[in-house]
Amino acid sequence: MGGQKSKSTASDRTAPSDAMPSRRRMTQNYLVIWVDGNIDENPEDCRNTLAQLRVVVSEVNVCRTLEECIEFLNEMDEGKAFVISSGALGQSLVNDIHGMPKVDAIYIFCGNKERHEAWAKDWPKIRGVFTSIKPIYAASNVQNLNQLPPTYMYSVIFKDIILEINDDDAKSIKALEIYCKKKEIPDTEINELKRKYHQKSPIWWYTCEMFLYGMLNWGLRSLDMEAMSKLGFFIRSLNLQLKQLHQKQSAKFKKSFTVYRGQGMSEEDFQNLLDSKGGLLSFNNFLSTSMERKVGMEFVERTMKKNEDIVGAIFIMTIDQSKISTSNTPFAMIDEHSAIPSEQEILFTMHTVFRVVEIKQTAKNNRLWEVQLTITDENDPQLSTLTNRIKQEIDGRGWHRMGKLMLKVGHFDQAEELYNELLVNASTDSDRAFIYHQLGILKYQQGKYPEAAKFYEKYLEIKRKTLPEDDASLAATYGSIGLVYKNMGEYSKALEYFKKTIKIKEKSLSPTDPALATSYNNIGLVYDSMGEYSKALESYEKSNKIWEISLPANHPLLATSYNNIGLVYNNMGEYSKALEFYEKSLKIKEISLPANHPDLATSYNNIGLVYNNMDEYSKAFSYLEKALSIYRNSLPLTHHYIKEVMNDIDRVKKKL
Repeated sequence: MGGQKSKSTASDRTAPSDAMPSRRRMTQNYLVIWVDGNIDENPEDCRNTLAQLRVVVSEVNVCRTLEECIEFLNEMDEGKAFVISSGALGQSLVNDIHGMPKVDAIYIFCGNKERHEAWAKDWPKIRGVFTSIKPIYAASNVQNLNQLPPTYMYSVIFKDIILEINDDDAKSIKALEIYCKKKEIPDTEINELKRKYHQKSPIWWYTCEMFLYGMLNWGLRSLDMEAMSKLGFFIRSLNLQLKQLHQKQSAKFKKSFTVYRGQGMSEEDFQNLLDSKGGLLSFNNFLSTSMERKVGMEFVERTMKKNEDIVGAIFIMTIDQSKISTSNTPFAMIDEHSAIPSEQEILFTMHTVFRVVEIKQTAKNNRLWEVQLTITDENDPQLSTLTNRIKQEIDGRGWHRMGKLMLKVGHFDQAEELYNELLVNASTDSDRAFIYHQLGILKYQQGKYPEAAKFYEKYLEIKRKTLPEDDASLAATYGSIGLVYKNMGEYSKALEYFKKTIKIKEKSLSPTDPALATSYNNIGLVYDSMGEYSKALESYEKSNKIWEISLPANHPLLATSYNNIGLVYNNMGEYSKALEFYEKSLKIKEISLPANHPDLATSYNNIGLVYNNMDEYSKAFSYLEKALSIYRNSLPLTHHYIKEVMNDIDRVKKKL
């Protein structure tokens, strides 16, 4: 049968330490031990392996003998161990350590897979025999133990941006009033906020029974950029008051103490919590807790009575302020400032992170669970690396930076509203040029290509007044115009702009700069559209090689690269290879993008189409339905992707 074409992913934007680690006691709740008697024989290979492992875990403990490994395990006070053993030592080592409760999983890393699989199958804790290191961390729970959702990363970046903005409160309250009217918030509540905002403290407003509490925490939990931005002035004030109170109260918190929080959860959310035992749990919103267990219990019991499908959780949180940076994670007792002063409430700022220690069912109620948490400064090593990279990419200051974040997470309507407002208030050609460029990116993402071209040309019109045609700062815009022409089917014009871009970048950038890889990727897109698949694959592989060297392993651009390589294989009829690369792309997107990002839909769409090409129609239908759901929630309903997916679904339905 003729294969259906998948969707490409484009981009218009632009080495871990390899020193041998000394063996030291882990402070994390798990550790990784690598056991190999030949480590010193090839130090370069060893450094490369350690660098790859550190993508997903901050510390690897190296042992050269069985005895070293066993001694290390015996010295562990708590936590889990993941052991990666050479084949030569593996059989003897597994015999000694397999029965240890601390050993959660064992991976055999060897040169002869067939030989070692013969004996490894008899040991349940052995998760596999591998000849390279990447599949080990892909298969292991090491990667998931400390994994936080990608919304956490974008929410942290939002907080950084909003705390540096210093808008006038009166102007911000006026903007919030307009937003609240659109959301049909009662006029009485809006008017009370306007009249009395400066008469009460931020904590009082947060705890009083009106719209602020619900709107703020919903916005933070769901990454609703519009709500978060409109409440930015309030977030700054509330965070500042918590910091000031914590400084005054810090003497009270010298000893560790316990707080409680009751919460109702869906079955799905509770299952995710169970799966995170031993790992990290983040609260993106401001976190209300009580020093009295009965307050948390009363809340969760009321919630469970209202809804029989809810699972109840009482969080028992151990707080030791010596374990965290309280300047980043301030908390305070707020009863004296609260509108509800009798709950012995401790309020924590956004993004407080806990280690999940234990989860157990209560004796009295099988729908109620106790969840023991300890506060921590630890983080998801993968997400931390990616967060730092994304922060660099979202450069600038204030609202300009906020607009870039909105584009990054796919909130195009909010970004357009913000940029149009900034354009009205822009006072310099430089500001106007920047906004035109961002609006060009936005219109491109919305599939409005002629409008995108118009904004890019406006940007160039301003820049050409002061810059030569081949200035390095214009390269990205030439690339963006090339993408517009590619999507309008004008391939010769697209190639002209891409080659112009590469000529500039090859003069001004290093051969491993990720911005150069973007241009190779985009040329691949054109060749792919022209049906010149060998040229497309060559360009994609050039870009992929650079991105794998220069970017974190979970960066969205690597997902772009794998998607586009899969695209070529799909168009060449090599469906198994296409599926392999599409799944690699999806795996990265699921840990680096919000759940409703249109790029995720592109992956679901492409996997659905390749299953259709492989005659697996039920799988095809499932993935295409996922794609359509996200596209409808993230793109204009007139976007051509929506129509294309609906047509694909209709075709697949007829084959079921």
